[in-house]
Amino acid sequence: MAPGPAHFSLEPISRRTDDALRLASTATLATVLFKRGLRNQVIAGVRALRPSLKMVGIARTLRYLPNREDLDTLENWQTMDNPQRAIIEGIEAGQVIVIDARQSLASGTMGGMLVARAMVRGAAGIVSDGPFRDHPFLETLAFASYAPGANANTNLVAHHPEDMDVPIACGGVQVRPGDVLVGDAEGVIVIPRAWADDVAQEAAAQEHREAFIEKKILEGGRIQDWYPMTAAMTEEYLRARANDEDAS
Repeated sequence: MAPGPAHFSLEPISRRTDDALRLASTATLATVLFKRGLRNQVIAGVRALRPSLKMVGIARTLRYLPNREDLDTLENWQTMDNPQRAIIEGIEAGQVIVIDARQSLASGTMGGMLVARAMVRGAAGIVSDGPFRDHPFLETLAFASYAPGANANTNLVAHHPEDMDVPIACGGVQVRPGDVLVGDAEGVIVIPRAWADDVAQEAAAQEHREAFIEKKILEGGRIQDWYPMTAAMTEEYLRARANDEDAS
């Protein structure tokens, strides 16, 4: 049985795991997780505002319900017990804010000032399955941000920030506090925290192999020889890798 919300860990991942995840693309990580039986880990519908930035971090979750006019007032929005504001002021270095907005496109889920505050506090990024406000400003920030697009409406138009650090759905993927998120130009993937170390090392090794395969294919190699590698080509790869390690 999966752990409940009271059992999650927000401890940082190890430097070794972080380094390996930064070498791995989300596509490679998706393949590694697929081989382990997880087939729905890529958050649907989001794109990177700054595709050149790589994101690796620990999930902190924020859950929105549909808005209700008696609750979602400007007065209530300004209080620090509002989960939207609380998570911004509570975010720590290396953590990623993950927003469950029910994939609604009716309004922004967060805007420039709050995102900028998260960045200054050291957050690793922010992922929302609803749009952001203030896109022109957000695109100037050296901060990994992922959303389906832009909407100028305040979140009060469509959303009620209900709670934080609970299991959520973001872009059709279950995300639990403490899960590891990796984002790149292709999207965002969610790795169960207990699997992160092993998945990271396997993915980094696969990236090394695939770079070798891609080089051979560009040199004229046949798919049937290299993808997947035959026994003979595997031996060639292992010899080349051993030579690289000796040279270093």
